[in-house]
Amino acid sequence: MATLQLLPLELIDKCIGSRIWVMMKSEKEFVGTLLGFDDYVNMVLEDVTEYETVGESRKVNQLKQILLNGNNICMLVPGGE
Repeated sequence: MATLQLLPLELIDKCIGSRIWVMMKSEKEFVGTLLGFDDYVNMVLEDVTEYETVGESRKVNQLKQILLNGNNICMLVPGGE
């Protein structure tokens, strides 16, 4: 019986063109459409909603496009809102 092994970069590659939820090491989260990424998991997202938790409140910003540094990404959730 063959087992299917999906490597992390292969999973991210399957997410290109779809929505992805990115949680950063800081208090920020981004939800947007993944346009591309590199071997360091630096990512380009478009039609982005940025969520930032500041104390008890939550700030929300709309961004057309953003480049995220892979070193600061904590978790990726494909299709996530």
